[in-house]
Amino acid sequence: MVSFLIAYATWSGNTQEVAELIEHQLRDAGISVTTYRIGGGVIPNPRHFDALIIGSFTWDKGSTPDEVKDFVADVGYKPDNVYVFGTGDTQFGGDALFCNAAVKLARFYASTYEPLKIEQSPRGVQESKVIEWSKGVIQHWKN
Repeated sequence: MVSFLIAYATWSGNTQEVAELIEHQLRDAGISVTTYRIGGGVIPNPRHFDALIIGSFTWDKGSTPDEVKDFVADVGYKPDNVYVFGTGDTQFGGDALFCNAAVKLARFYASTYEPLKIEQSPRGVQESKVIEWSKGVIQHWKN
């Protein structure tokens, strides 16, 4: 069975909501999913999964939060098949810094799939954006 690890950092709960929506889509597609809140204990070994989905909020003028940087360092290598999502807020830095942590992570991992960027909460119209991105990840994985 195909298995994915979803690792995410959240403070407000927005990134967690996105992770839960992604998890639901993956499970509906028959994919085994393990979720891990970054900073929440022992890190699951990404080598035990077929793909890693990493999610982060953007902090302090476009920065990646320290706990996400620590997670990346603790993993200690760049897994293959990494997908990235992020939450952010355009009122702090505009489009240039919007979800910049996700952009940086996707570049760092050389992700071949466009990162998902969500303005604050994934509710309403943005929920469908998460669902469509998740379906795209599944198709990308299959190909």
